[in-house]
Amino acid sequence: MSRSAHPAGPRHADVLPEGHYSAPPADLNALDPKVWARTVGRDEHGVLTVGGIDVKQLAEEFGTPAYILDEADFRARARAWRTAFGSDADVFYAGKAFLSRAVVRWLHEEGLNLDVCSGGELATALSAGMPADRIAFHGNNKSPAEIERAVRAGVGRIVLDSFQEIVRVAHIAQSLGKRQRVQIRITVGVEAHTHEFIATAHEDQKFGIPLAGGQAAEAVRRALQLDGLEVIGIHSHIGSQIFDMSGFEVAAHRVVGLLREIRDEHGIELPEIDLGGGLGIAYTSDDDPREPHEIAKALTEIVTRECEAARLSTPRISVEPGRAIVGPTAFTLYEVGTVKPLEGLRTYVSVDGGMSDNIRTALYDAEYSVALASRSSDAEPMLCRVVGKHCESGDIVVRDAFLPGDLAPGDLIAVPATGAYCRSMASNYNHVLRPPVVAVDGGGARVIVRRETEEDLLRLDVG
Repeated sequence: MSRSAHPAGPRHADVLPEGHYSAPPADLNALDPKVWARTVGRDEHGVLTVGGIDVKQLAEEFGTPAYILDEADFRARARAWRTAFGSDADVFYAGKAFLSRAVVRWLHEEGLNLDVCSGGELATALSAGMPADRIAFHGNNKSPAEIERAVRAGVGRIVLDSFQEIVRVAHIAQSLGKRQRVQIRITVGVEAHTHEFIATAHEDQKFGIPLAGGQAAEAVRRALQLDGLEVIGIHSHIGSQIFDMSGFEVAAHRVVGLLREIRDEHGIELPEIDLGGGLGIAYTSDDDPREPHEIAKALTEIVTRECEAARLSTPRISVEPGRAIVGPTAFTLYEVGTVKPLEGLRTYVSVDGGMSDNIRTALYDAEYSVALASRSSDAEPMLCRVVGKHCESGDIVVRDAFLPGDLAPGDLIAVPATGAYCRSMASNYNHVLRPPVVAVDGGGARVIVRRETEEDLLRLDVG
């Protein structure tokens, strides 16, 4: 592997251009456990390992780019959420973060439920054996065909997102001779501290029925009158990548206020409340996520306190972690193709993937970490921008990071915390093929989602 010298980019933080970075770490070979899957480490040669396998072996066998998923870590995180909330609450894994049939089987085995938001996710769940009564079906614009399939399958709940959907689901359920269990999704007017595209509880957005102006109360009123529906609770989701629990406290206060109104008007206490997901993970060392047991304790105390104040029985709580389970369990493995120093600015490191396998940096200005994976290095740090191979200037994987100054074509680098919303949002932009997902566990590795081929791509092109 050639490591010829090249003109170096800037090395010292006091002369670097403005960006998202901090000063270079003391040791570029160190791996912060907050951002890496639990079995990730380095062997005696400095090569990154996961599940007992080094990444050079994984790259040789499965190619790059590839999503490498630590199965033991995924299962451990799923169990931690299940244990934290106990038998008096429900944990629904949010399938939109990443879903495959293997993941469905792991969830089933670890005792979690599953939240889906499309017909394709529902099909994946059912094909992998998830019991329908442990599935919740979300979505702001479910088609009649999707609703019918869900009702026929016997999903445990459908989350109603609009006045029109209340009627639509009720009509389909009644025509099938069924009474469908539903929750009503409301927007509570909470401004979560998150990117505007993933904040979901303020009124000016597409999800849910606003609490303001009595609209949510009217939705409950209508749903209770329809024979095809069994209203079991209220659903609220305030956003994504959230670290501050104060938003959940405000949301719970307002949801419980609605439950009190329902009791006073209709003489019933709805038995369930779903507070959604959105809990953040560590993408960089600056992020400080909470542990599941801390989240469970905080949410349970908030709901219990609010219900006691309203003189309501405490409803059964549901939560929907997706990113918080799968996000930290995977990293994306790339091969370096071009190293391009720009004097006085930074060095551009081009890899064999990019925005087609991780759109989050371009879409949300998301921040990621990165590490040299195929070896260790004592070279001086250089400020880098890791970019992809697509014909877009916004094709950025890691906006600002430090990598060793001797980085060269053929090196492997790894970007951690890519388990959520990377493969699930992947595309074929520029007709680039989507990478595989490789699960590793106990010294073994297997493909759970295979790499696309040109034959796959051309099979859809029937012109």
